[in-house]
Amino acid sequence: MSSETAAKKEIQRLQKAIVDGLEDVKAHDIQVFNTLDLSPLFERVIIASGNSNRQTKALAASVRDAVKDAGFDKPRIEGEDVGEWIIVDCGAAVAHIMQPVIRQYYRLEEIWGDKPVRLKNASAKRAKPAATKAAAGEGKTPAKKAASKSPVKKAPAKAPATKKAAAKKAPVKKPAAKKAPAKKAAAKSAPRKKA
Repeated sequence: MSSETAAKKEIQRLQKAIVDGLEDVKAHDIQVFNTLDLSPLFERVIIASGNSNRQTKALAASVRDAVKDAGFDKPRIEGEDVGEWIIVDCGAAVAHIMQPVIRQYYRLEEIWGDKPVRLKNASAKRAKPAATKAAAGEGKTPAKKAASKSPVKKAPAKAPATKKAAAKKAPVKKPAAKKAPAKKAAAKSAPRKKA
């Protein structure tokens, strides 16, 4: 086995350990990028989202443990005190664990996303055929994905509700306008005949 092949298998093993650690704590939207041509410091950038400070901290701890269990050196972790954006530096791979708002703001995919890596041992939802992905709403922008996966149902428009309410109300009867007694006024002005 050549040293290049051994190095390639080693980075794949490290990448798998990181992704497994992220999946164990239910990370969202895990993406892996090959950065070998972009930076001499590391070969992979892995970006994932967690919904809260607590989840991002748990994701970082899970990645640290998975990497150590796989036989690699203990990774360095930065940003764990705040939890909005945690960087787990595993040497040849760097994991960015971010909350969705922070991830959307910084858009690391645009910086490192030149060469996405297809995950071989990914969970079943990543291995769906293209037709299933389109039906499930994948391939959309992140905002559209979130909107299509949202369990919240839209409230019906208020226009029909007001029409129903208007239909239920009893019609209000307006009192007839009082007419001035025209006959009396005419009778007063005409002279009376005495009999």
